Amino acid sequence: MTLHNTKGIVLRTVKYGETSVIVTIFTELFGIQSYIVNGVRTSTKKGSGKANLFQPGAILDLTTYHNELHHLQRLREFKWGYLYQNIFFDVVKNSVALFMVELLSKTLKQPEANPELFYFAEDAFMHLDKAEIQVAGNFPLYFALHLASFYGFRFSDKYTDQTTYLDLQEGEFVHEHPVHPHFLSSPYSYITSQLLKVMQPHELSQIKLNQDTRRTLLHAYQTYYALHFADFGIMKTLPVLQEVLG
Repeated sequence: MTLHNTKGIVLRTVKYGETSVIVTIFTELFGIQSYIVNGVRTSTKKGSGKANLFQPGAILDLTTYHNELHHLQRLREFKWGYLYQNIFFDVVKNSVALFMVELLSKTLKQPEANPELFYFAEDAFMHLDKAEIQVAGNFPLYFALHLASFYGFRFSDKYTDQTTYLDLQEGEFVHEHPVHPHFLSSPYSYITSQLLKVMQPHELSQIKLNQDTRRTLLHAYQTYYALHFADFGIMKTLPVLQEVLG
């Protein structure tokens, strides 16, 4: 098997055997992949601390063996690709990061390369780590809206005084009350339009939202994803996130 160097974002880690883990990683070169990593849960000098690298949201530099015929790949080397200052220790930022990880896990279905999506996600995690508190509070909304564009169903931002309903089924702003229940009306549709205009995360500080508004929008965006991804279900991180954002 050929060796490859790639970046990766850890999505999920499961204990395997006495000392090993199976890690699901969104990689730059191969998309979503599963790796078996031996000996990282031991108290020996060789294994000490290495399991910490596989926390959800961690950005790693990987040297990996890759065989497309194998369901489980193997890592030869792994190290921090970016060392967070806040995400693993700040309750708000950690809750937002876990929401982002779950959203990626639920939507990345095929093990195929999607470098533009990877760079967007990597950049988003790094921005979140440095973000001010107001930006961090709005970050899940920003991430959910902009992530959708990489799957081909981003909302078309055509909000006007005449098109004040946001049809979650069609992903469009429309002028008539939809006949189904999956829609947002003003002010939530207007706020979504403003969030869609945000191109850099620091701009989120200009959008002032309260707890109830964020709660309504997060539930609506969850519905939006569920309408476009089979078996999407509900997000386990959402109740915790809403509690933390208060």
